[in-house]
Amino acid sequence: MQDNSPGVDPYTVRTPRVINARKLLRRRNRDARREFLAEGPQAVREALAAGAVAELFGTTEALARYAAFADDAPRVSTVDEQALAALCDTVQPQGLVAVCAYVDVPLPPALNLGVMLAGISDPGNAGTILRTADAAGADAVVFPDDTVDPYNGKCVRSAAGSLFHVPVVRGGDPAALLARLRAAGTKVLAADAHGDTDLHTLADTGGLDGPTTWMFGSEAHGLPPELAEAADLKVKIPIFGAAESLNLAAAAAICLYTSARAQRS
Repeated sequence: MQDNSPGVDPYTVRTPRVINARKLLRRRNRDARREFLAEGPQAVREALAAGAVAELFGTTEALARYAAFADDAPRVSTVDEQALAALCDTVQPQGLVAVCAYVDVPLPPALNLGVMLAGISDPGNAGTILRTADAAGADAVVFPDDTVDPYNGKCVRSAAGSLFHVPVVRGGDPAALLARLRAAGTKVLAADAHGDTDLHTLADTGGLDGPTTWMFGSEAHGLPPELAEAADLKVKIPIFGAAESLNLAAAAAICLYTSARAQRS
């Protein structure tokens, strides 16, 4: 449904619909309404495919370029450049922003490959890991209470649409979630630079063949000690060169793809 005619009467930053949508930039408003903003053509495409879009905002030029998106959206509002910028937290908006319903789900009763993010505050890292988990075929990515909101704008952008592909579990005490993951029949591995065993040895001895959940902590501080100790194993990635360590997103990619390969071989 087109709210206004493209190029004729675009909404401005003072239009009530824009003001109402802009409130979703704040987490408390997102949680109250269980809605969030997805910015850019990639995220909008995947949100539409998932049936999560409630309203699509776009400039006249963007809606003309992505006419199929406008056809699929339940409500379309044409906005001017200033209004579009007000709905985004990027320097160079890409012309489209969708209001989307929350997509998080309860923890699945069984997992083959899972991910839990513990104490991660960087939304870019969290979103990139979510995207990697999707590519590796993960069954769920868990965002406990102590981790950045998966609906944070930067996290949504970094996930590049994967928020709408892989089941996301949001909220809950990390220790309680770890216990529930074990109850689901999955081995819990803590990615730790000072781990008890290295990733290659674990893979070579069949330690990654069965259901596995990886826990990743913040890049600066790693996993909370109590969670690392509660894991079945603390696993390190071998470093063959002079680098002190890998960044979090790279480490997560190596761990997840090693597990995915082991489970499929």
